[in-house]
Amino acid sequence: MSMKIRLARGGSNKRPHYSIVASDSRMPRDGRFLEKLGTYNPLLAKDSEERVKMDLDRVKYWLSHGAQPTDRVARMLETAGVLEKAVRNNPKQAEPGAKAKKRAEERAKKAAATAEATE
Repeated sequence: MSMKIRLARGGSNKRPHYSIVASDSRMPRDGRFLEKLGTYNPLLAKDSEERVKMDLDRVKYWLSHGAQPTDRVARMLETAGVLEKAVRNNPKQAEPGAKAKKRAEERAKKAAATAEATE
């Protein structure tokens, strides 16, 4: 059984509240889970102690039994000091798309043409 430590959404519309749970990866996001490990409230300030609460002993237990944290939970565990900081690099994220590149080339051609005309 492949285990995940992930967020299960609760709360009403536009008022999210998440539970940090250990569950089978085949179960739905808000479905059946084996154990509730903590809570995450994104509406609170980032420096608030109440924003993320976790039972770190149980998280370590599940990690030792092969549970894989999701990306967001892994970041929370890194700030808590349970996992070592992973290097993240996505250089293509800020790169413009094909249409934007084409528009930039056209603008450069027009600017070059106007510069030649004024000389």
